[in-house]
Amino acid sequence: MKKPELLVTPTSVSHIHDLASAGADAIIIGEQRYGLRLAGEFRRDDIVEAVKIARQYGINVYVAMNAIFHNDKVDELGDYVRFLADTGVDAIVFGDPAVLMTVREVAPHMKLHWNTETTATNWYACNYWGRKGAKRAVLARELNMDAIIEIKEHAEVEIEVQVHGMTCMFQSKRSLIGNYFEYQGKVMEIERRKYDKGMFLHDKERDNKYPIFEDENGTHIMSPNDICIIDELTEMVDAGIDCFKIDGVLHAPDYITEVTKKYRRAIDLCAENRGQYEKEKDQLLAEIEAIQPKHRPLDTGFFFKETVY
Repeated sequence: MKKPELLVTPTSVSHIHDLASAGADAIIIGEQRYGLRLAGEFRRDDIVEAVKIARQYGINVYVAMNAIFHNDKVDELGDYVRFLADTGVDAIVFGDPAVLMTVREVAPHMKLHWNTETTATNWYACNYWGRKGAKRAVLARELNMDAIIEIKEHAEVEIEVQVHGMTCMFQSKRSLIGNYFEYQGKVMEIERRKYDKGMFLHDKERDNKYPIFEDENGTHIMSPNDICIIDELTEMVDAGIDCFKIDGVLHAPDYITEVTKKYRRAIDLCAENRGQYEKEKDQLLAEIEAIQPKHRPLDTGFFFKETVY
């Protein structure tokens, strides 16, 4: 039986070694100037090194260019795409048609994955972008299991589904928090180390904490819980879903590595030894629950119910 690709998000170049050893099939990296909500910042030199390491392990490297670009960045997209092509990355993840058009012009051989976070909700949209040049569609996180399976049945492109990690609930291109602090006369730097400071919106009624941070692409508010469906992979494996993604944004490297190991075991068993998967899946879930940060409960997202945040 076909196994879905296990795609993970390294926090640094050195972290790639651990993730590859843990069983990752592919990594997604990039820099915030072009990509959204990355687990780590990878400048050009880092990307070159990441590709070298990935080749040692035989895993794929995808680079995020899924930001929405204004006119001031359009002229530099061509140079970045050429760099990625020359470096030998395996695919570019895009949401803005400006990236697709740039790739057509300067690197028409480059594989493209369409990812808009929210609008890949039906197979017509997936196939539309497939006919424009995308080889994969990254489905919206708000879909239930039945919708995902139905899309896969009709899709002309590969289908990627997030199976673990937090999801983005809100994004604004504006620096909302930075502007607020500036209004108060305080200085708030916009740089990646700020992600470790633990900014939250607190919902007293539900006692939920929504992680919030800013980068070059604006303000992002994340879900209070992490998706985890390690014990519910059967339907999607049987349907032939092409890629399962673990999103490690705002998580520690060791946590991402351990979760990768658990999903590697689950995917292998689900595809090769279904009976053993059924025996072990609850234990695998329990092992993730044991390392889960206390302020980040696990749930099944929208896979089986209409989650309310």
